Amino acid sequence: MGFSTLLDILGSTLIGGMLLLILLRLNDSGVQNTYMYGGELIVQLNLVDVVKLLEYDFRKIGFCADWKKLPDPLKYIIYADSNKIKFLTDVDSDGNVDTMTYFTGSTSELLNTPNPRDMLLYRVVNGATPRGSNLGVTEFKLVYYDQFGNVLSTPVASPDLIIKMQINIRVEDVYGYDTDNVDKNNNEMYANAFWRQIRLVARNLKNR
Repeated sequence: MGFSTLLDILGSTLIGGMLLLILLRLNDSGVQNTYMYGGELIVQLNLVDVVKLLEYDFRKIGFCADWKKLPDPLKYIIYADSNKIKFLTDVDSDGNVDTMTYFTGSTSELLNTPNPRDMLLYRVVNGATPRGSNLGVTEFKLVYYDQFGNVLSTPVASPDLIIKMQINIRVEDVYGYDTDNVDKNNNEMYANAFWRQIRLVARNLKNR
């Protein structure tokens, strides 16, 4: 075997090795992109689900199929805080008054997920046992306004003053594929989506 043949073999081996490394890197990049885009899609879908339910329930504050059972519009909202609200409504439109409560749990309830910021969002009807769903909610903030557009401090001492409200919702991926990157506060970054409903007005609050 001549010297030139050895050089050909070594050259072929080197080129083959480089091509193999390129293929491995492309495969790893493809898998990562698939998981990242999949995570972003899940986040968007979860946000849509949360928003649709919130808007539906909040716009029915003070609603009852039998309107005579809710005669006082000043009592539609029972309790109002920055991350909790309790109000009267008619969930299934059967003419009976229901009490609905929305609030978030603590981050310590979800220690089994990599994301340290996700919380359960609870929706409780008529004092039932609280059961939350983990859709990746990391922020649920409510801001309340009176008839003059002034922000009411929370918890609102007189819920009868509430005419409008703002809802802030942030949803993040609970299982990030690549969480090696961090933000300026050294927190791991996850795919996230934010939604804000500005000055939501339930129809029955206008009657105040």
